[in-house]
Amino acid sequence: MKPAAFDYYTPKTMQEALELLEEFGYDAKILAGGQSLIPTMNMRLARPQALIDIGKLDELAYIRIHDTDVQIGATTRHYTVEHSPHILEVCPMLSEGIKLVGHSQIRSRGTIGGSLVHADSTAELPVILRTLGGTVTLASLEGERTVEAEEFFLTYLTTTIEPNEILVSANFPRIAARTGHAIEEFALRKGDFAIVLAAASVTIAQDGSIESVRLGLGGVDGAPIRLEDVEEELEGQEPDSDLIAECCESIRDAIDPEPDIHASTEYRKDLSVTLSRRVLEKAIQRAKAQFSYV
Repeated sequence: MKPAAFDYYTPKTMQEALELLEEFGYDAKILAGGQSLIPTMNMRLARPQALIDIGKLDELAYIRIHDTDVQIGATTRHYTVEHSPHILEVCPMLSEGIKLVGHSQIRSRGTIGGSLVHADSTAELPVILRTLGGTVTLASLEGERTVEAEEFFLTYLTTTIEPNEILVSANFPRIAARTGHAIEEFALRKGDFAIVLAAASVTIAQDGSIESVRLGLGGVDGAPIRLEDVEEELEGQEPDSDLIAECCESIRDAIDPEPDIHASTEYRKDLSVTLSRRVLEKAIQRAKAQFSYV
C-alpha cells in the first residue's frame, strides 16, 4: 500500500520545526529516521496531513557525556550510539542493548528519539530508559520540560508528549562504581521485536552484598515496567543464585501480560521469570568483576 496524501516540510532550524508543529498540531507527524512511521503510513494506520522532517537538523544529533549522565540528541542514529566508545564506557547497558535493535539497516537509519516516542513496550530503548531511570527533554514554543521515563511511557504506543512538542534529547544515567548490567530478550527471529525482554543493573557493596538493584521488563504490559518488589527483596542480601531464582518466581504473580498470536500469557510469564533471573545473575557477575573484596 501507499500512504495517504500529505504535505512535506523540511525545517532548517528547531524554531521553524516547532512553529510548524504549533500550526498543525494533531494533524502533523515528526519524521526523523522513519523506521516506524513510514510503515504505519504505508498501511494507512497513520494519516498525517503534514509530515515535518527533522532528520537533517544537526543540532539534534549529538552525544554529550556529563558527570552524572549521558545526553543523546533525538536525531542521533542507533548506529552512532552502537559504535560509540564513550557510550560503551559510561552506559554499557545502552551500548549492549542497542545492538539488539532490528538489523544493521534499521540501526543505520533509526533514531533515538523516534524509538522512544514510538513507545513500543517490546523495544529495547524504552525498556533501557525505564530500567535505568532516565529522562527525556521535550521542547515546544513555550520552552522545554524534562519528563521521567516512568511518567513518559503511558501505554501501547502512547506517551505524555503533547501535539506541539518535539522530543529533543534522552538522558541516561552513567554507570555507577561496582555496578554490572545485563539485557536479554527472546524474539522469534533475529531482528524481530522481542516477545519479552529483561534488563538489570546491580551494584555490589564493598562487603559483597547487593547494594541496589534495578530490574525492568518489556513485552508484558502496555509500557515498560520496573519490578520494584523484586528489587526490594534482593537489596541488602548476599547475591545467591537460589535467592535470585526464588525472587524471580514471584514475577509470575506480579504481571498479567495479554496473550497474542506470538505467545500466551503463561508463556510470557515463563519468559519473564527466566530472562529476569539470567540478567540479574549476569549483572551480578559483571559487578563482582570490577573490584576485590576486603
